[in-house]
Amino acid sequence: MPAPGPAAAVAGTYPGQKGPANVYPMSIDPRVALQSLTAALEEHLAASSARRGDDDPAVESAYLAIADAFEVYEEALYDTYSEVTPLVIYEEDDDEDEDGGEEDEDDEDLEPISQ
Repeated sequence: MPAPGPAAAVAGTYPGQKGPANVYPMSIDPRVALQSLTAALEEHLAASSARRGDDDPAVESAYLAIADAFEVYEEALYDTYSEVTPLVIYEEDDDEDEDGGEEDEDDEDLEPISQ
């Protein structure tokens, strides 16, 4: 990631920053990011095996943690090695298909996240 320009330093934020002012993103080692992704997958397995109904908040939380950890891993992998994975994260979407029709039942409420 390029260093923030003078305007960003004056304003105290990095363009596109999602955190507090004067805190700049740092590169993370892809191995550390991979360990976090693996831990998130293990937590999802544990939550799924102890599921307490269709809308168990522990499973939902673990699901979101996988998506977050994957995005960090993918970014670290790209930043370090200019490489990506063949995986795509899907997010829920209540809208209709782009062609105006309803989505297939198998893909209900799923849409790929653009990266």
